[in-house]
Amino acid sequence: MDGLLAFTVLFIIFGAGDIISSKTKAIVSTMFVSSVVLLLGFWVGLPKTIFKDSALLPLGSILIGILITHMGTLMSVRELIKQWKTVAISIASIVGIAVFVYLAGTPIIGREYSVAAAPPIAGGVVAGIMMGEAAKAKGLETIMVFSTLLVVVQGFFGYPIASICLRKEAKRISNKLKSGEYNISKGEVAAAKEEKSKFKIIPDLPKELQTPSILLAKLGLAAFLSYKIAALTNGVVNKYVVCLIIGIILKEIGFLESDILTKSQSFGLAMGTLLTVIYSNLASATPEMVSRLLWPLAASLTLGTIGIALASIPVGKMLGISWQMSLSIGITALFGFPGTFIISQEVANAEGKTEEEKQLILNEIMPKMLIAGFVTVTIASVILAGIMVKMI
Repeated sequence: MDGLLAFTVLFIIFGAGDIISSKTKAIVSTMFVSSVVLLLGFWVGLPKTIFKDSALLPLGSILIGILITHMGTLMSVRELIKQWKTVAISIASIVGIAVFVYLAGTPIIGREYSVAAAPPIAGGVVAGIMMGEAAKAKGLETIMVFSTLLVVVQGFFGYPIASICLRKEAKRISNKLKSGEYNISKGEVAAAKEEKSKFKIIPDLPKELQTPSILLAKLGLAAFLSYKIAALTNGVVNKYVVCLIIGIILKEIGFLESDILTKSQSFGLAMGTLLTVIYSNLASATPEMVSRLLWPLAASLTLGTIGIALASIPVGKMLGISWQMSLSIGITALFGFPGTFIISQEVANAEGKTEEEKQLILNEIMPKMLIAGFVTVTIASVILAGIMVKMI
């Protein structure tokens, strides 16, 4: 496919997702719509080379670290400390997936499917690759394809559940605001958005030097540094985890600006390239593969979702978190970043009636969702895969 045409078609699909998400008030998310359209498109003739032809795929692979470093600039040390409850709920959810999918799934879909399913459901791409490689090494071709398809389709379960639960949570927050329970003024909301770090040692650049090129250069340096630090651990610490941590630290000390990609006027294109990396997996899901594995896919994802609910909701209740928010935190295992970011913004924009209300909703749900996504997808699921890969 012509490169410019491929680029245009992809962003038309993403734009259609935005329209439907807006019309449904985020009940149907952008990512869910785009995933369905692309999957069906490949089945009726959409070129499977569209991601490569658009030239977005290689750029997206490079920008993953930059985008995650950018995510760190949206957080603060104070916020991370405050989110210990989110970490506890996230870990409980991963345990719930492992236990419930294995114990309940073995008599329903078989031990091999159950063992192979738990890690990808808990985290996606990396865990799926680990389980797929283990299955391939033992000549279990069907299990290998099954692990790949789980990564491709698990978001179809996760996105709608997260959108619905977060909308209910957003309404709860709005009602509290209207009842005066929050009692936050416009100035206070703005102050929360632009909270000054106590650790800042590097002064802000003059406005005339905050150009897109300079901001992107700083962000690139931060991501490159993160990769080098991760390499020193010989892969023990995931490079994307380091990107997030370095982004937080460099934002706190003043080297990186808050929300730096947006300020560099690059966020929209960067996010589009990252979506192509995620959706490129859909090109391998043929109708025959999906139909052959439909039952174990549906059963394992249903069991995984039940396991998340059984673990996250009680733990959240003990910690004083609403069941809607607790389930949203746990369900991030089914999609992770950037879904956690996109859905949070969609819900805030759909449910907030004023800019202050939108920002308040975003301040309440986004830190929880971002941190939950990194705990489940990037850390806990890889550990789980490392344990269960020996059971295949």
